[in-house]
Amino acid sequence: MSSSNDGGENEAVTNFREYLRIPTVHPDVDYSKCVEFLLRQAQSLNLPSNIYYMAPGKPIVVITWLGQKPELPSILLNSHTDVVPVYSEFWSYDPFSAHKDKNGNIYARGAQDMKCVGIQYIETIRKYLKDKLVFDRTIHMLFVPDEETGGHLGMKLFVRSPEFASLNVGFALDEGLASSDDSFSIYYGERTLWHLQIKCTGTPGHGSLLHKNTAGEKLQYIINKFMNWREHEKLRMKNCKLDSGDVTSINLTKVNGGCQINVVPPELTVSFDVRLSIDVDVTTIEKTVKKWCEEAGEGVTMEFICKSAFIQPTLTGPENPWWVTFKNECDKMNLKTKTYIFPGATDSRFIREIGIPALGFSPINNTPILLHDHDEFLNEKTFLDGIDIYYNIIKSLASV
Repeated sequence: MSSSNDGGENEAVTNFREYLRIPTVHPDVDYSKCVEFLLRQAQSLNLPSNIYYMAPGKPIVVITWLGQKPELPSILLNSHTDVVPVYSEFWSYDPFSAHKDKNGNIYARGAQDMKCVGIQYIETIRKYLKDKLVFDRTIHMLFVPDEETGGHLGMKLFVRSPEFASLNVGFALDEGLASSDDSFSIYYGERTLWHLQIKCTGTPGHGSLLHKNTAGEKLQYIINKFMNWREHEKLRMKNCKLDSGDVTSINLTKVNGGCQINVVPPELTVSFDVRLSIDVDVTTIEKTVKKWCEEAGEGVTMEFICKSAFIQPTLTGPENPWWVTFKNECDKMNLKTKTYIFPGATDSRFIREIGIPALGFSPINNTPILLHDHDEFLNEKTFLDGIDIYYNIIKSLASV
């Protein structure tokens, strides 16, 4: 059964706000109320559901609508159930109250990222059932945990499981980003994520002496190399008018070492967050960084904290029938669309990594991008318009 409406409010909006009020917030997420809510939604649709655990306390919920030809590859509608932490003192309203103001703006953590999309999937299927539509392809709605902490205990494990294989997925939709103008953003790939730590060792001693071969001198060399690389990418982005996903991002995120101000330390480490653009050769870049370590001096070593493999983006041309179908429906609705490489990382990368085409798409335009920000909100009209957009797109994908 569905939630009761708030003063005549649209049922889909009511369900959206109820979902937002479930605080599946990091750290130490309790998913129990979220699972209960999703199972109620499955019951209201009279559709079967399953719960899988790839890791303890990390439930993966699948709601399935069986197609007329279940042997055909299915459509996967993915969303994540967790949200990032909040700083309540910087919010205009309680971030888990789903407050709706007089303009219809609904304020809550997860309003854009991405509980809106999960409910839009559910409400789209509800409309199909109400309209007595049937499709050849099976549609799976997937709700996964822990995307906001990297997906390592959720989607990363799930795509390698026999449970996922049994879904027979041919194409997937996942989250995108809001657009601040009248266009809609479509994401067909992601950059390669590297988290690097470089350790510099050298001569220790008293802070009053000019020691040779110190860790600090080596650290400076390494930092300069990375910052020069960063400046090059900034200039390329500016001069070539590129988007953030089209260039490599380099950010120094941690520096560690030393015990007190007058002691030259024997070891210093520096960490970088690097997102490699899809047009670079990752092997060449790795060799270059290793060369920098050699040039910096003896005792400089590199360690990968995270080293993602290059993942082939989803094709966006006539050779990909899924893309053609998706884009044709957007064109029929006169939607202005722009394609991008996603600047961050989503669960789509794990889906693409096993060879399944996936697009990141959140039907949100004319809205400030506020995921992970204070006062995250989505207007109820934009939310409802998104259901109408999904209605046409998913219907065509399930029929192709």
